[in-house]
Amino acid sequence: MAIAPTAADVEAGQADYTPLRLRLYDLAVHGFFCPVMWKVPPSALQRMYDRNIAAEHLDIGVGTGRLLDRCTMPVDRPLITLLDMNPHCLAHAARRLSRYEVSTCRANVLEPFPLPARTYGSAALNLVLHCVPGDLAHKGVALDNAAACVRPGGRIFGSTVLSLGVPVSRRARFAMDRLNARGTFSNAQDGLEDLHQVLAGRFSRYRLTVYGCAALFEATVE
Repeated sequence: MAIAPTAADVEAGQADYTPLRLRLYDLAVHGFFCPVMWKVPPSALQRMYDRNIAAEHLDIGVGTGRLLDRCTMPVDRPLITLLDMNPHCLAHAARRLSRYEVSTCRANVLEPFPLPARTYGSAALNLVLHCVPGDLAHKGVALDNAAACVRPGGRIFGSTVLSLGVPVSRRARFAMDRLNARGTFSNAQDGLEDLHQVLAGRFSRYRLTVYGCAALFEATVE
């Protein structure tokens, strides 16, 4: 019988994000892994943010806050909530975005968020799901938790790296296998068709765009 991942499992996957390593995060993730390994242009991720972000935004799995920092905001002073298990990520991103109205929430994406329901106009899970333990059917809980915080008509969007049903180069496969072995990734069974099913079971209107072995998703909350 499969055992559902616990909060400790999720937090273990965040262990690499120390203050020192966060200084190199943008160079490694947006400068190398996304464009070279996964074949997703960082500009495509940025455009996804620009298309979907609302004046009240919830960002889940915040990294360094780079995409929010560079985003074309719909208002001058957006209200941004940062949610992550890693306190270093939260502190780093909050400092970077201090020109906005920013609050932080430390929480597990697989458990209901301690945030008010139907409050936000958008929520993002960018480069998050491939780090969450379990299969995609189980990871869909993170989408449920995000959607519970977004008001009707609001947007859910993000990206994830897939192992199945998409073109994976030899070096990308090698890197993915290493990241899975370390526990940084948990996507060895994540496939494009499964992601379609996870989204279609929750949203009647969604778009899925594939770049290399990464998939960008955008959906409307009803």
